[in-house]
Order: sequence, then structure tokens, then C-alpha cells
Amino acid sequence: GIRDLVRSRGLGDVYKRQNNDSGENLFNGASLDGWEVTDFDGHGRVFVSDSAIVLEKGAKCTGIRRLEDFPKTDYEVTLEAKRVDGYDFFCGMTFPVKDEFCSLIVGGWGGTVVGLSSIDGLDASENFTGKMKRFREDEWYRILLRVTETKIEAYINNVSVVDFDLGEHKLSVRSEVRPSRPFGIATWKTTGALRRIKLQKTD
Repeated sequence: GIRDLVRSRGLGDVYKRQNNDSGENLFNGASLDGWEVTDFDGHGRVFVSDSAIVLEKGAKCTGIRRLEDFPKTDYEVTLEAKRVDGYDFFCGMTFPVKDEFCSLIVGGWGGTVVGLSSIDGLDASENFTGKMKRFREDEWYRILLRVTETKIEAYINNVSVVDFDLGEHKLSVRSEVRPSRPFGIATWKTTGALRRIKLQKTD
């Protein structure tokens, strides 16, 4: 089964992280307590329905931003996200990396690109972290982001999609999602839904 498979690939810890109840709940399943609707021009509606945060399709970005202090390194974020309607990213997670910021894009550039934006000025469609992955509409995907002093890692449904050594690279975010900083999640011309958002400090 999947448990044996992930153990055989050395991913048992990832499976455990994505399927347990540890960490701090960042979403209570009922309200946007602890969040604000990000001030994107022309954003769509944001509301809670069926224990999920719905980000309705806007002119460009629609999203939420965390109001409370957020760690800069040594943390993991886990969540579930799905594309409800549209053809672009349904989870653009902007996050701190020490004194810089970066975004994990899931389903961008026509719906299939996964990667980090931006590295040395190149976004996920242009840099070496970019990968192609097909996403089914109205299907939940488990996403794990891990930030350490030396790396950024990301997994979707327990499969590694980003394994990036920070090194001397310069991190940044595209101008469209800057309002998400320090930590926020957005969609692009797409209706998405989020649930089970958790933060785990790893230091």
C-alpha cells in the first residue's frame, strides 16, 4: 500500500506529517480568524463553506494573508487545496525564508506548473524548480512546505516536487503576490479552496 511505498522511498516522515494532527491549526474550519483578505486589486470573494476557505476567481489574484507573527525558518506548513474552477494556480503560497520571501506555485501557467517563484529573478516557469503536473478539478491535494536554514522542500500527496538548496541564490516574489507577504495563499484567475492549514515548527 501507499504506507509501504513511502517508507521504501524514505518518505515515511513526510507521510506522517501530512496525515497526522500535530502542529498549530491556522484555520479553525469555521471563520477567517487570524487571517485577512489580501488587498489585491479586483479580487474575488473570500468566504468559509463546508469547513474550507473558498477563494473565488478574481480579475487577477484572490487570497488570504496571515495576521499573526510567522517564523522565518525551521517550519513546515501543511494544507489541502483544490481547484474548483479556472485554469491557473489554485495555491500560490508566499512564505518567509530568513529575511527573504518566496512563493510555492501549484498549478500555474495554464494549470500545470509547480515550482518556486522566484529564484535569481526567474519564476517557476523559467527556473530549475519548475515541473509539470496535471491537477484534476475539484480534487483535494495534500501540500507540505518545509523551510530550513539551508533548503526549501515541497511535497504534493507525499511526492517530492521541490528540493531546493538555498546556497547563494537570491529569492523574491513576483509583484502580483507581494501583498501576500509575510505568509499568505492566493489563486490567479481561478476559484480555489483550502482546508486543514497547519504550522509545525521544526527547530
